[in-house]
Amino acid sequence: MKYYLVIPARYKSKRFPGKPIVNICGIPMIVRTYNQCCKAIPKSKILVATDDERIKKVCEKNKIKVVMTSKKCLTGTDRVAEVAKKFKADFYLNVQGDEPLCNPADLVKLLKFAKKYPKEIINGYTEIKSMKHFKSGNIPKVVFRKDGRLLYQSRAPIPTTKNQKFVKAWRQVCIYSMPYKSLIAFKSIKKKTPIEKIEDCELLRFLEIGHDVKMIRMSDKSIAVDTKKNLYEVVRKIKNKSKKF
Repeated sequence: MKYYLVIPARYKSKRFPGKPIVNICGIPMIVRTYNQCCKAIPKSKILVATDDERIKKVCEKNKIKVVMTSKKCLTGTDRVAEVAKKFKADFYLNVQGDEPLCNPADLVKLLKFAKKYPKEIINGYTEIKSMKHFKSGNIPKVVFRKDGRLLYQSRAPIPTTKNQKFVKAWRQVCIYSMPYKSLIAFKSIKKKTPIEKIEDCELLRFLEIGHDVKMIRMSDKSIAVDTKKNLYEVVRKIKNKSKKF
């Protein structure tokens, strides 16, 4: 069964421009993300997908295989879909380029599930433990059925009581497995679907065009670097870890 792990990375992020190549304790973020992936996946199966020469140069300097994609890609998943057309496989693991603390154990678990369910779209989730994360618009929350199928994803604090109290909630972990056919169907939509556009959550496009998404529990180790505040949190964790050894 053939697969690739694709790390989509764009330079022109609205919230944090240039973040894939920002220096984190001496190592560019895209390289840190790649290094974490290498702890679980063979290097021969890992590709960085970007539309920016600056990111490409950093990757080439660090001997990372990089694929240039269109600047018109609406989302990271659209970028993975472009790669899929060039590198045919049964399914594709997708790790966002702003996940420098991506947990290799989560990737091992994802790959195991993807091999068992190669025709399924699979995404990770973990429990939210603080009101701060529950209220944050930078953290996509997920709700799902008893069988693990995604019901909805939102940047709003969900689920909540009628008095808007935080009882129990889960956030998305930004690593995925996507079958070839699902990626091609996703990419065939040339504009963001209505709810996807409002929420700015690309998984919603799959739901809106009639695809199921299987959710699996993962660790809470990852921190998506959406803002500079997230970056400082990552740096602090890395420094604290290095002090222990």
